[in-house]
Amino acid sequence: MNRKDFLFSSSSLVAATTFSGLTNPENDDAVPQIIPAYLKKGDVIGITSSAGYITLQEIQPAMQTLERWGYKVRVGSTIGKRDFTFGGTDDERAADLQNMLDDRDIKAILCARGGYGSIRIVDRLKWEKFQQKPKWMIGFSDLTVIHSFINRQFGIATIHSKMCNSFPDDWSTAEPVQVQAIESINQALRGEKMSYIVPVNTNNRPGIAEGRLVGGNLKTLETMSATASDLITVNKILFVEDTGEYLYSIDRMFWNLKRTGKLSNLKGLIVGGFKVKTDTETEDFGRTLEQIVMEKVQHYKYPVCFDFPVGHQKNNFALKCGVKHRLEVTGEGVLLKEIQYF
Repeated sequence: MNRKDFLFSSSSLVAATTFSGLTNPENDDAVPQIIPAYLKKGDVIGITSSAGYITLQEIQPAMQTLERWGYKVRVGSTIGKRDFTFGGTDDERAADLQNMLDDRDIKAILCARGGYGSIRIVDRLKWEKFQQKPKWMIGFSDLTVIHSFINRQFGIATIHSKMCNSFPDDWSTAEPVQVQAIESINQALRGEKMSYIVPVNTNNRPGIAEGRLVGGNLKTLETMSATASDLITVNKILFVEDTGEYLYSIDRMFWNLKRTGKLSNLKGLIVGGFKVKTDTETEDFGRTLEQIVMEKVQHYKYPVCFDFPVGHQKNNFALKCGVKHRLEVTGEGVLLKEIQYF
């Protein structure tokens, strides 16, 4: 399949809806989707680090790209700060993100990088102003904590995508798929209806499903079980990705999803990129990623696809979490497209 045919999108502006209260039932499908206002030229995007340390120099490529797209950039106080591995102390990271959540001039918040740290501050944050005027939260990996909290508690859409540390220093030498993945952030921010076509994986299970898209980093999802950030997956299309894990650990995480009931009432399952650590000869797990997954979902009927372009890789495309999508898995390939009914 030609890479230039990989990404398709069409314009579809959706107005922000009014916050209707905490979404915390067993099945939150009846709660309206809350879509933050899409961005236009001149809008302000804040950059903060809720997790790992990053310098001002390192975010320059991202800042220049955001400005090329027509946005203004506001750099948070955590950029350049360092507390060992973190982008500042817990107090500093919480205060910086809080300021951006409360600032009505900021229309979207782009996290500078992942690593670890969001779970240390998420319960300190006050969300009242964010609920009154939702804005886009952008990032992935460690930001799964924030995505899942916002989805679970408020039903507000967020954008799962690359962060500042993934923007190339030299666009002329960047691979086309990396450029497309980064450009997809802007397409999502300005309200285009996202759609992705993925080649066939012989392990896919065919089917068609519609549901709100939720998910993120698998290890992070596992650690959030029974917390305020624990996802409700009933009637959802779930996507997962991870990096640096052994196959036995991935198996354990999928058992967690199964035993907590998160796989039983899905509409569909999307397995993204998994960078697997190599087993030693004496500790060979003896199962592939695909076998691990299909073992856990063998008694369910929903569609399953592998090798979706999301995760710790260059082809990590923007996905709107909490927004309704249609998943089509066939013998010809996979189509995931955003759908809206207003």
